Amino acid sequence: MKLSDYEAVVGKNIIEELRVLGKRLTGKVVRNVNSTAVGGGVAEILNRMNPLLNEVGLRAHWSVIKGGEEFFSVTKKFHNMLHGKDEALSDKEMELFLQTSEENLKNMDLSADIIFVHDPQPIVLIKNKSRFKKSKWIWRCHIDVSQPNAQVWNFLKDYVEQYDASVFSSPSFAQILKIRQFLISPSIDPLSDKNKELSKEKIEEVLKHFGIAQGKPIIAQISRFDYLKDPVGVIDVYRLVKKYIDCQLVLAGGTATDDPESSKVLAEVMERAKGDNDIHVLAIPAASDIEINALQRAADVVLQKSIREGFALTVTEALWKAKPVVASAVGGIPLQIKHKYSGLLSRTIEGTAYWVKQLLNSPAYAKRLGQSGRAYIKQNFLLTRHLRDYLLLFLALYHTEDIINI
Repeated sequence: MKLSDYEAVVGKNIIEELRVLGKRLTGKVVRNVNSTAVGGGVAEILNRMNPLLNEVGLRAHWSVIKGGEEFFSVTKKFHNMLHGKDEALSDKEMELFLQTSEENLKNMDLSADIIFVHDPQPIVLIKNKSRFKKSKWIWRCHIDVSQPNAQVWNFLKDYVEQYDASVFSSPSFAQILKIRQFLISPSIDPLSDKNKELSKEKIEEVLKHFGIAQGKPIIAQISRFDYLKDPVGVIDVYRLVKKYIDCQLVLAGGTATDDPESSKVLAEVMERAKGDNDIHVLAIPAASDIEINALQRAADVVLQKSIREGFALTVTEALWKAKPVVASAVGGIPLQIKHKYSGLLSRTIEGTAYWVKQLLNSPAYAKRLGQSGRAYIKQNFLLTRHLRDYLLLFLALYHTEDIINI
């Protein structure tokens, strides 16, 4: 996609502003670094963001660290502990993490004006700062670190504070740090296969492919199979609703190459769903964006029953499609859902089931809620806003006077 393609969605003035900001950074090399090229919101955003950064005048590159299954098991433990899980890292696990990090330090090309490191997996790359003294280093945290496990946060904090700046998705995630912190929420691309408009015929084709009945209300959670997304809890919600309304549940999602737990979670979900033909558990590859799009659009109510959550782009996607969403009041979700305006927030299985029943019994209210949700996402969480925030962040690192004059 080109910037001009977004004009029909966000307007000419926003596109012109992005080009003006980009001119002030012409020629700057930006290197994004993360842990996977496929699966998860970070990879999805980078796939869409880098071409636009190039179009406005920067030179954007993307590098992915390498690591074995044991390394990613350790970083998954980091992830869970940063979300507050009461675990402890062993000396062996710490040694493995640092050893793999050192191998990446030796082998990765980090040459760039701006080195943009995403999440904990590649965080140790900052040790190369002395080799790239003129570079600006940014650490981007996509995780809910509002109540992190002290052991892992204290370990990571020593590295974070060597960066020139840090970026968090929500004000509640901010930490006491010696470096500057910026608030930049993630976004969706409204023109991607996952979010673009689909014909009724295409949606029906996808439902038929997966054996999902048309005409029976659909409750759906479209999300990675992860304990923190609580897919088993979603089944409990469905079963409470099912006592009053004949409905069906779609639990669909993929896995990420840096998440070794996902297969185990999927197996537990399938076991819990066994024997109920109205529960459709779908392991969909990350590349199946059209199918994910169709399933979200087919749903009567979309859930995101996360226990902890960095931002939940799945909520953003559903709201953009004008779907009524019931989601947990955790992490970055309340930034997107203003209760009873752009969606509904809940904290329990019983509360979630209550709101789902309300929506299924009140289609006019569900429609109004969905329309308000779409308008809110258009204003705040599309890729063009995200691009603007990144350009302003880069300018803040290089040209403070430019920010003052904008």
